[in-house]
Amino acid sequence: MIDELQALRDEALAALAAAADAAALEQWRITYLGKKGRLTTVLRGLGALPPAERPRVGQVANEIKALLESAGAARAEEIKRQERQRSLQAEAVDVTLPGRPVRLGQHHIVTQVIREILDIYIGLGFQVVEGPEVEWDRYNFEMLNIPKDHPARDIWDTYYIAHPTRMGEMLMRTHTSPAQPRVMERTRPPVRVVVPGKVYRFEATDATHETMFYQIEGLAVDEGITFGDMKGVLTTMAKRLFGEERRVRFRCDYFPFTEPSAEVAISCHRCDGKDPDCRVCKGSGWLEILGAGMVHPNVLAGVGYDPLIYSGFAFGLGPERVAMLKYGIDDIRLFYGNDLRFLRQFR
Repeated sequence: MIDELQALRDEALAALAAAADAAALEQWRITYLGKKGRLTTVLRGLGALPPAERPRVGQVANEIKALLESAGAARAEEIKRQERQRSLQAEAVDVTLPGRPVRLGQHHIVTQVIREILDIYIGLGFQVVEGPEVEWDRYNFEMLNIPKDHPARDIWDTYYIAHPTRMGEMLMRTHTSPAQPRVMERTRPPVRVVVPGKVYRFEATDATHETMFYQIEGLAVDEGITFGDMKGVLTTMAKRLFGEERRVRFRCDYFPFTEPSAEVAISCHRCDGKDPDCRVCKGSGWLEILGAGMVHPNVLAGVGYDPLIYSGFAFGLGPERVAMLKYGIDDIRLFYGNDLRFLRQFR
């Protein structure tokens, strides 16, 4: 039996050396050292030996079992080491290869235009402030000379978001003009501010209308401000945005919170009024860019300013419209469609 055990030992060691992975090693353990393994089967036959031979054969059998268990543990560690080495090789990075370029982001085209406009007004001495997008009716309408029965309320399709309270009705602001009374309530003249932000209107979405878009409001109030001051500021802004060669036109308009009011337009940058079939200006030669006017005396009086002492002007423009005019974009929905092919054109 000793010869049989020694032959089994040699066979088991050869099989162990051939085990290449953890699964093969486990199969080797079951074959030779498991409950029904070959060495266990031999050990169970010790009882059939003569009593004088049992101690010697048992000693040899235990030595072989200990040897195989030790060799199996050593082989398991070797297999783990080899697997770690293969894993590291598979994950290795060739540091001599050129790196993968990181794609840098960019500001949205509307953000770029907003910053360009704000930079112009900051250079003219205006301060940038912000107002809440969720607004009270009295700031959005009443303090801007638009009482509840005023027909001008029909211009804005308003999102009301809460039932009336003692503070009034709450809504999503329809323009950035509520910042006018908010700023003047807490500031004594001189006042020179521009207010960028989102506004909301319940409108059918099409190529020129969105339910959410941006506006930039401007306000200047002080003693002795005239319509000529407003023309100078807005002409400077228009020429810096669209080019010094642009002509600027002021034409009578109506806004409840300014008197007199004006529509401001620039000469068409594509045809300069020389092409009756121009697709940009539709042959008119002019492109409207904003509305403006002298602050209504009722608005000044409503915030505690004496309209006999103070005067001012206000204006509002849409950055999306400016971007559409500057870059020849014909559909406002492109700005918020999240199409990277469109957005990446404006770097």
